[in-house]
Amino acid sequence: MTDTVAPDSNAQAYSVSELAFALKRTLEDRYSFVRLRGELSKVTHHSNGHVYLTIKDDKAAIDGVVWKGNVRQLQIRPEHGLEVIVTGKITTYPAGSRYQIVIETMEAAGVGALLAQLERLKGKLQAEGLFAPDRKRPLPLMPAVIGVITSPTGAVIRDILHRIRDRWPCRVLVWPCVVQGDAAAGQVSAAIRGFNAIAPGGAVPRPDILIVARGGGSVEDLWAFNDEGLARTVAEGAIPLISAVGHETDTTLIDFVSDRRAPTPTAAAEMATPVLAELRALVSDYDRRLNTCGGRAVEERRTRLTSAARGLPRPADLLALAQQRLDLAVRGLPRLDDLTAPAERRFREVAARLDAALQRNTDIHARDLLKVTARLSPDTLHRQRADCGRRVGDLTRRLDLAARRVPERVAQHARLPALQERMNNCATRRLEREADRLVALDKLRLSLNPTRPLELGFALVHKADGGIARSASELVGGERVRLQFKLGEREAVIDGEAGAPARPAPPAPPRPAPKPKTPSSSDQGSLF
Repeated sequence: MTDTVAPDSNAQAYSVSELAFALKRTLEDRYSFVRLRGELSKVTHHSNGHVYLTIKDDKAAIDGVVWKGNVRQLQIRPEHGLEVIVTGKITTYPAGSRYQIVIETMEAAGVGALLAQLERLKGKLQAEGLFAPDRKRPLPLMPAVIGVITSPTGAVIRDILHRIRDRWPCRVLVWPCVVQGDAAAGQVSAAIRGFNAIAPGGAVPRPDILIVARGGGSVEDLWAFNDEGLARTVAEGAIPLISAVGHETDTTLIDFVSDRRAPTPTAAAEMATPVLAELRALVSDYDRRLNTCGGRAVEERRTRLTSAARGLPRPADLLALAQQRLDLAVRGLPRLDDLTAPAERRFREVAARLDAALQRNTDIHARDLLKVTARLSPDTLHRQRADCGRRVGDLTRRLDLAARRVPERVAQHARLPALQERMNNCATRRLEREADRLVALDKLRLSLNPTRPLELGFALVHKADGGIARSASELVGGERVRLQFKLGEREAVIDGEAGAPARPAPPAPPRPAPKPKTPSSSDQGSLF
């Protein structure tokens, strides 16, 4: 039987903080000065002045920090993809069990390998004409179907769907794919080719516009969108494409090849869709203006027709005289049954002559009518019809121009909140200035108030005529005056009662002798 060896109870048990700070001191003592070369990545300029970054090569990476006091002394500004040589000391961050380098100096060692490769590829594609502005396709004004290529689990697709639903409710087709890593470029390329392969009018609707979207990240996170094959797939597509990769400061190769670049995925949804409410209001305004113009044209022609009709005689007036002569001629003739044979023959001769007379009268009026109509020609109607056609064409061109200006109107409405905020700021500053001015005027009013000295114990002396005595020389002995205090008034007589000796004043309590002062000409003296 073997004995079990008990653990050594004399070994010291470190606390987590003791071990962490012991490792921190060991690293700082051993690597107090390190010269390091690598490529910068994930550079973050913090609002407090510090700079946080990562230095990496093809196999490893180390976090680094530049304290606020050393940022100004750096020879270069830290940027993504820049290859640098830094000096500093290795330390640890005990709260996260991470080690990092505290950078004291930094100098450029050349452009990073990734950025150099990207620049070479960009120059190659630009030489082939893939970045040319003339190959950029215009975006459809009112798309019926929008294709979105992004990750179905991120916040990007929710932002895009929410924005499209608010602005322009339409059908959205989402092609799910990964947007980071080695497989991202191939899946995004396959999605673009798949959307372009959809036949128009099929069971699955063909998108009118495509959006490739992804949130922000580091250069490594967005590197899949710098793939040459993906850029060529975007250039070969027949459907207009909007690139919305990263934030506004992030730039990838797909941004140069796409038909339009959006700073954010939400901005891409705004570029792809108009505002339905604004279009309805614009169409309603055009319809109202068209109805107004049409009604005005019809009313103008009705007025012209009425004016021309006033110059023509009424048909009843033309037939009235002939009807009257016929009635007089028939009134004196006997009935046909009462006529004898000679009378009947006479009546028939008159009737025949009447027909001939009516025919001659008709011929005369026909010749007069021909003389009038000779001045009329189809060219007059053709000219009027041509004028109406030109006006209709002008109105159509104006409608087309207004429809093309709808995106500009939408952009102007998008700037309205910023303009409103500026107006509110100006109004606030104006109100503050006017308030300060009102306070100053109120202080001036209080200082010029004639009754204000009464609150301090002074009194106003009113003479018998109602005026105010401003000096002792205005008053004579025995004159009655009225003293106005803050609370009430009293009557008094200058130098005592009229004609009576002045009453001696009661002895005042002894006071300390005042300090002598220089007499001034402005001293008024006592009134009693």
